[in-house]
Amino acid sequence: MKWFRKWMRTKPGYPIIPEELHSEGEENSGLTEDLEHNELILKRIFHNSTDIVFRHVQMAGHNHWLIIYFATLVEEELINDHILKPMIAASERQEEIAKTEWLDDQSISLGMTSVISKVTDIVKQVLNGHAAVITIGNCDAMMVKVNAKSTRSLDEPTSEPVIRGPRVGFIENISRNIGLIRSLIKTSRLKMESFTLGELSQTQVVITYIVGIASETIIEEVRERVGRIKIDGILDSGYVEEFIEDSPFSPFPLVHSTERPDVVAAELLEGKVAILVDTSPFVLIVPMTFWTGLQASEDYYIRWPIATFVRWIRFLFISIAIFAPPLYVAITTFNQEMIPTNLVLSIASSREPVPFPAVIEAFLMEIIFEALREAGIRLPRQIGQAISIVGALVIGQAAVLAGIISAPVVIIVSITGIAAFTIPRYSFANGIRLLRFPMLLLAGTLGLYGIVIGLLGIVLHISSLRSFGVPYFAPATPMTFSELKDVIIRAPIWAKTQRPKATSFNDAVREPAGQKPSPESAGKRKGAPE
Repeated sequence: MKWFRKWMRTKPGYPIIPEELHSEGEENSGLTEDLEHNELILKRIFHNSTDIVFRHVQMAGHNHWLIIYFATLVEEELINDHILKPMIAASERQEEIAKTEWLDDQSISLGMTSVISKVTDIVKQVLNGHAAVITIGNCDAMMVKVNAKSTRSLDEPTSEPVIRGPRVGFIENISRNIGLIRSLIKTSRLKMESFTLGELSQTQVVITYIVGIASETIIEEVRERVGRIKIDGILDSGYVEEFIEDSPFSPFPLVHSTERPDVVAAELLEGKVAILVDTSPFVLIVPMTFWTGLQASEDYYIRWPIATFVRWIRFLFISIAIFAPPLYVAITTFNQEMIPTNLVLSIASSREPVPFPAVIEAFLMEIIFEALREAGIRLPRQIGQAISIVGALVIGQAAVLAGIISAPVVIIVSITGIAAFTIPRYSFANGIRLLRFPMLLLAGTLGLYGIVIGLLGIVLHISSLRSFGVPYFAPATPMTFSELKDVIIRAPIWAKTQRPKATSFNDAVREPAGQKPSPESAGKRKGAPE
């Protein structure tokens, strides 16, 4: 068989597999007291990895320690200052060091250390940015955490800008993200549970919640769904979202994603569970309701009458975003008697040179608008905005002058696009954009009857959805009057004394009684002017 393999290797395209590569038995075994044998096993495992470093430290002319790390994953200054220098100093003093624990107690000054002996665990730790220190005559290795620091600073999230509110957002480092959450919720009841997902990526995933507030049923459901994910690699939180959502074919998102630590903290205080994924700046929050998609973090940083008015604007414009083009198509095609005579004549004169029916016009303009919007997002920031604006103006004006599209359709589609931009949650707005096209088909075939059928279908679909056991339309269905103060309106903060019953476990009281401001008694305080 050896001569056959040698002959096959001479053929073009045959994969070259070196005979010195490791076996699965070696990787599942433990270390031995032979330092050279341990080095040989690890070199076989990390074969053809140009960024792996095997560094020897000698004592009395013999290799006494072996340090293994990836130069691209660690801070080499930490290794030089806290590992190599103490070892060299010990070797100069000719100290007899036979145990790995001596390094942790006497030499290495970094706090994040652990001692392990299985080769598989050592490989995983090294791939996660740790340095392995193996001592001659020992069957274990000390792992030292020397991860390279994140290069991106804590900037304001670009997907959720605010005028008033915190200006910090998550980054691609899960440790920093956990720290941002803990800086807002300083309690030992805030728990973090870690998972490792992805057979090849070995991505760290952390679920976080507040004990006593979050429902134990929801926490257990999140554990079960995250724990059963089997995939070769997790590159972003979007991978996890698709595995854990309840209805993958629904246009409405059932998992909330955000870049803002203050949003995560606010949701945790309401009894929800957050899921952090390493290398992703987007944190997932479950369960999600329909009303979450229409709420912005800035609603809670401005005065409540203004926030309530802004919410009503969103309710109005989400209806326009779905029903404005279908209503125009249905009325101009089937129910012209519903329009005032002067408006009918104006629309008829503008549509006279147009060769297409109203439904085809609307479809063409909607597709062009979506294409321009996508082009503006994908192009470089310096030219993307200019291309989208100029493209819309030029194409719209040219299409009207050429008689391909009527001016009323351009107006309707433009208003519809602006209405979609008022929705604060990007994933929720995408679902609303998608609903316009089936509604246009129903309006173009059945008129107003089709719009009514589509509206009933949307309401029935939303009412049937659940996110981790919580009704998607809660607290509207089932109706909970005490919780509507944060749905139709944004009640004052001091009036929100109860947490949502669907997510909170047993700590339902948010604030002690008597927190309502009392202007009548303000002048009676000691030292206040009469």
